[in-house]
Amino acid sequence: MSEARVGDDHVTLEWDERGGVTVHMDGSPQSHVQPDDPTLLVFEYVQHLALVITALPPGPLGVTHVGGAGLTLPRWVEATRPGSPQIVLEPDESLTALVRKEIPLPRRHRIRVRPVDGLTGVRALGDDSADVFVTDAYAEGRVPAELVSAAYVLEIARVLKPGGTALWNLADEPGMRYVARVLATVRQSLPHVALIATHEVLKGKRFGNSVVVASAAPLPMEVLRREVARANLPTGLREGAALERLIAGAKPLDDKGMQSPPPPPAGAWRAR
Repeated sequence: MSEARVGDDHVTLEWDERGGVTVHMDGSPQSHVQPDDPTLLVFEYVQHLALVITALPPGPLGVTHVGGAGLTLPRWVEATRPGSPQIVLEPDESLTALVRKEIPLPRRHRIRVRPVDGLTGVRALGDDSADVFVTDAYAEGRVPAELVSAAYVLEIARVLKPGGTALWNLADEPGMRYVARVLATVRQSLPHVALIATHEVLKGKRFGNSVVVASAAPLPMEVLRREVARANLPTGLREGAALERLIAGAKPLDDKGMQSPPPPPAGAWRAR
């Protein structure tokens, strides 16, 4: 096992015996990259983000990412949909520099990293410029409040092409009240929504990640159901009446948004 470090241990890259690299930020694992096989996805939520993109029509896609870390999903998009133009909004320049140096991107890629935060970056993007918009950014283990705010969702709806898809990676406690409020906020601007997570998370057995899927146009539900059924992990999809029950009574967030709940201590599950 070897490590590369930057700064005051804010960012650490850790190699495993298979050549994979885990990016740790402030002591927490943020992403995993397999440099010789970018299609190998380890973290469950990244598999779920990729699952949704797989369900979209074939060919290159214009993808905007808020949050960079190891650039795992951009590498996967480049490998599975070559030629896709991608923009990554990542304000941590030291993180990006370390990742570029130690885990180089493939040749002739079309991944462009901009050193700006998500809300600032999205405001600078053109209308109808993205097929897919992925929000996967954490600060000290929590989703920043502004990245689920009503104002931010409006900006994403503006940037998406007609029929484009928005994705959020969210972490929440059992009960998923935070996720419910984000869903209630998102569907004010992007009315067609669904939720993907492992069965354990959807059943409220543990703190964990789920992926919000949203669009101004109907989602490809039949294809999504098929991809969920084929997932490597025991994965579920919430839609229709089941999703309505989750959202029932949830108050949409305002333009300030709200941070996600703090993660539990290492090894704790917070099961109810």
